[in-house]
Amino acid sequence: MIKLLSHLSYVEITSPDVEASVKFYEEQVGLTVVDRIDGSVYLRCWGDYYAYSVVVTPGDEPALVTMAWRTSSAEALDEAAKRVEAAGIAGEWLDDVPKIGRAYRFTGPQGHSMTLHWDVTRHQAPGHVASIYPDRPEKRSKVAGAPRQLDHVTIAASDVDAFAAWYNDVLGFRIMARTVLDEAPISIFSVLTTNEKSHDLGVVLDGSTRAGRVNHYAFWVDTYEELLIAADTLMENGVPIEYGPSIHGIGEQTFLYYREPSNLRIELNTGGYRNYVPDWQPNTWKPSLGSSNFYRNGAMPMSMTESFPPADGPSATEEGVPDEIKEALLNPYAVQGRG
Repeated sequence: MIKLLSHLSYVEITSPDVEASVKFYEEQVGLTVVDRIDGSVYLRCWGDYYAYSVVVTPGDEPALVTMAWRTSSAEALDEAAKRVEAAGIAGEWLDDVPKIGRAYRFTGPQGHSMTLHWDVTRHQAPGHVASIYPDRPEKRSKVAGAPRQLDHVTIAASDVDAFAAWYNDVLGFRIMARTVLDEAPISIFSVLTTNEKSHDLGVVLDGSTRAGRVNHYAFWVDTYEELLIAADTLMENGVPIEYGPSIHGIGEQTFLYYREPSNLRIELNTGGYRNYVPDWQPNTWKPSLGSSNFYRNGAMPMSMTESFPPADGPSATEEGVPDEIKEALLNPYAVQGRG
């Protein structure tokens, strides 16, 4: 298969209070508003090369509208659309995506919207924020710990392995790793990538009956120290830290999770490895090996199992999963030392 996709370009999310979310992104995260169209607000990180990377749209609850990937060429866009439709999914061609133009949008087998495009509008910074460095789209943000760019999105799906297999087979995502519970053959997490990163698409187990949900999306900061400064600044400004800072075993990125006003989860990350192996064989992790927490010295909080929009049924850790498996998922280090 030719290389179809190059990288994640933007995410569009909904918020019940768009202005509250936008104010948070501007003042606490360090994003910049670049446009407002039909009630949607377009924002960018200081290091994003394209016009925007986050779109906030009015909605009754926090949710993912679509996740967008830039293809590797105009020809790859047409080929990707053909492959999606050959897999039995009918998408649609769009000509009016702001500052992108022609794009192909489809809904995957587990209910997630994906937008594919080649054309982009590259960011041209106004003079007062133009960087002295030619390769930077604009000056570094003045907000402490502001991310350089969008990094990845992690969705929730009822069958983790089937989700990963479909996007691998149809669009060429490389499957990089998966997590299976210590005490049952249940896949709870997988990561995929279109490039050398450990992942730009993640998938967590969703036991609800609501399709197309998202667990979080993530920004990238350049250094570990910047991530710690962001954590410090958020806490000083009354924004609770949900999980971290720590390091994931899978990917080896330093991470930090918090929520925006709509309650949608945001991750900051940095570090991690780069993998250029074209025929990489994904390893299987278990929680007790530190898939979530590299140091294996702390449990993931229960709140991290929440995805968006809110489930219309029990969450993945509650629906038909025995108590001992809940313990293994939420307190994986308890299984160490068992025979």
